[in-house]
Amino acid sequence: MRKKIFVSSAILCLYTSTYANNISNKEMMEQIKILKAQIAALESKIGATQVATKKNKVSLEKMIKNTSKPINDSRFTKLEQKVERVAKTAQKAKAQSAGDNLKWTVDFRTAVDNIQYKHADGSKSKNSSLMTNRLLLGMKYAADDNSIFYGTLAYHKAFGDSANHQQANTNPGYANFDWITSENALDGDLRVKEAYWLYKNNTLLGTNIPWTASIGRRPSTDGLGINLRADQPRKSPLSHTINVEFDGASARFDLESLTGVEGMWLKFCAGRGLTNAKPRFSSDGTDYSEDKTLNPDVDMAGFIFVPWDNGQYSIHANYARAWNMIGWDNSDIAAMQDGNPATNPSFNDVGDIDFATIMFKADGIGEEISDYLDETQFFASYAMSRTMPSGDERMIGSNDKQTGHSFWLGINAPCPIMPEEARIGIEWNKGSKYWRSMTYGEDTMAGSKIAARGTAWEVYRHQKLTKALSFGLSYTYIDYDYTGSNAFFGVEGTPNKIGSTQANAQNAVESAQDIKAYMRYRF
Repeated sequence: MRKKIFVSSAILCLYTSTYANNISNKEMMEQIKILKAQIAALESKIGATQVATKKNKVSLEKMIKNTSKPINDSRFTKLEQKVERVAKTAQKAKAQSAGDNLKWTVDFRTAVDNIQYKHADGSKSKNSSLMTNRLLLGMKYAADDNSIFYGTLAYHKAFGDSANHQQANTNPGYANFDWITSENALDGDLRVKEAYWLYKNNTLLGTNIPWTASIGRRPSTDGLGINLRADQPRKSPLSHTINVEFDGASARFDLESLTGVEGMWLKFCAGRGLTNAKPRFSSDGTDYSEDKTLNPDVDMAGFIFVPWDNGQYSIHANYARAWNMIGWDNSDIAAMQDGNPATNPSFNDVGDIDFATIMFKADGIGEEISDYLDETQFFASYAMSRTMPSGDERMIGSNDKQTGHSFWLGINAPCPIMPEEARIGIEWNKGSKYWRSMTYGEDTMAGSKIAARGTAWEVYRHQKLTKALSFGLSYTYIDYDYTGSNAFFGVEGTPNKIGSTQANAQNAVESAQDIKAYMRYRF
């Protein structure tokens, strides 16, 4: 009877323990093997006792007779099969509930910016304490080994309500334009900053070429360059020319196995920044058809090419062309500059533009010269823009094709005082008269420093306080040589020399600065 109770209890314990989270299927099999050995030893001991003790023979035979079916390999095999089935069922439930579920990340930043602008007449415009909250909710889900979903929801808002409900410059203004909704301090709405799926495979048409494909709202801000001072991993484009939110597709091909060149890859990208379509329930009954009175679709296509990357040193190149860029003509300027968002004119198609970038990047300087240099990052980038005005339209103030140039240097290193917890950085960039980037999404309250037609400096420091909490401080200064750095692509982007009659008539901004301090919580 004791043997029956022991065996039954052991089997019941094994069966119920399959539901325990801390016992794996492999561990269960090991326990079954141990129990097999223990029962075999027990049966051997009983047999020896039976031979040695004739006095207890009758009672022992009676005990064995009362025992249920003998424990044999077939019964254990069935038990093992049952454990396997339970484990598979539990794994499916785990995948649906607590395993391969949607993973969330949180990036919450509270910042205060001190912003100052100096005008041509010597006057200043400033805000000594612009306080903002920014929340980024990251999403990720891997349904299988080949496909992943990524998403980011964004909320970015100044403290409190807007003065006279106008400082956010919302519709019919331009601050809520689709390229920049997550970078500007708008209202309290939660917006979709990123949402896309990624398919990946290690072979392409029978070759050993790893590749990926993706469609959706792109990870197109905080790319290589800006990501260092933003204190986060890089995203898709090179941010010297492209740093805007848009929707599109991409396909990447790792070429190292094909070419033998270390780290080589190529990525094709295409997207749409503006869709021309009439609204739902149009009065003429032609819902979502093209509206010939408005700017046509704004599309962009290009590629990112890394010809070499050995893990420490790398070269990155980016080319893109954008069609039907937006701007205003001379008749729109008065309405655009009257300070009333309600009278802001609609955009016009002013032409196309080409962008090209090449960047050298170092993750560590030298070969074990010092621990400090091993942890230092450096990049040098050159970018070019070339406008192609459409018909009689003027693009950045000219009817002719114009080429602009920009140089950008940056270094990011451990802070000498607290090298384990903090990093410091310094960046410099300079743009020429006709330089024009697509960096509207740059998260700098004084405007895009990368777009500057002039010289910009930035110094920053990031410090980790706890596993999730960090503190940052930065200073950005822009000294403009020409006007129009932060404009769109029509006549309002005309590059007038600072100090000229035209610039003085506009009371143009000659310089700008932004001092930012923030606390950031990420997990």
